[in-house]
Amino acid sequence: MNRVLSRCLLAASIAGLTAASAAQASTTLRMSHFWPDGSGINQEIFQAWADAVQEASGGELQIENYPSQTLTRADQAYQGAVNGISDIAITAQGYTAGRFPLSQIVELPGVSDTASQGACILQTLYDDGHLASEYDDTKVLFMFTTGPGYLHTVDNDIQSPADLSGLRIRRPTAVAGEMLEQLGAQPVGMPAPDIYTSLQRGVIDGLSFPWEGMKVFRLNELANYHTQVPFYSLIFVATMNQRSFDRLSEEQQAAIEANMGMQWSEVAGGVFDGLDEAGKQEAEEAGHTIRVIDNPLEHDDWAGPLQAGIENYLSELEGRGLDNARDVYEAAMAAREACSAEQS
Repeated sequence: MNRVLSRCLLAASIAGLTAASAAQASTTLRMSHFWPDGSGINQEIFQAWADAVQEASGGELQIENYPSQTLTRADQAYQGAVNGISDIAITAQGYTAGRFPLSQIVELPGVSDTASQGACILQTLYDDGHLASEYDDTKVLFMFTTGPGYLHTVDNDIQSPADLSGLRIRRPTAVAGEMLEQLGAQPVGMPAPDIYTSLQRGVIDGLSFPWEGMKVFRLNELANYHTQVPFYSLIFVATMNQRSFDRLSEEQQAAIEANMGMQWSEVAGGVFDGLDEAGKQEAEEAGHTIRVIDNPLEHDDWAGPLQAGIENYLSELEGRGLDNARDVYEAAMAAREACSAEQS
């Protein structure tokens, strides 16, 4: 009888250990970002990435997707990943002012012409070690950018920098804000999800945004005038809490590492390019006024303030002791040529 009981207890113990091991093998990671749940960016980049990781892990890794700032606010997302509030965060580096100064060189005018090219440039700089020190508190998964950011206003037709004088224009980052100041506007900082109500209430007169954002955040409903002068791009990082990564099994870590780097930068760039086209088409079909400024760095009205903005930013970084700022800028311009060749 004791022998039978012992066997039963042993079997129960083995079953319990097996169940515990299975539970331990299945891990859920929380992913935070600010894009709307139904947006193409969420579905075609972040959810697609989560699905790819789950598949690569044989179902052992599950990614809980928290869009629309439901886990951390956009301007707190990176620190949220550092602190473990989220396991994974996707956010704009510029929302944490001054923390990623070398990375934000990629935001300067003339560095990239499309989201695909910008994503390639940014990821290349990171892969080549130019930016690594800025992210030593998390594990970077991949980087990407918007297409060029333009000017969009409710009632003002912007044809030259003089037309921006006194206008309150939402700026996405401090770097873009400095450019707006050079152009004569009054930059106002706020996360992207807050722009719609601010435009509605007249808190701001317009914004600086790529066409993609005009569609994703429904801003074409409010802005009637668009000036296509590419004076910045916005950069993003998808990154992971290092402790969350270290706690994973070797197999789970391998599933994450199989979905890092340039391959997902390229996916993101392609999605943003497609949304840029759709955003502009939406404004055209609505009969909005669209002004196109070709080659603004060579344009009589726009070149001066934009060139001054580039020089001021690089000089500011050097003044902060970042003596490699111009080297990073030159590396970005070299990557621009290489990334352009890859896409052609």
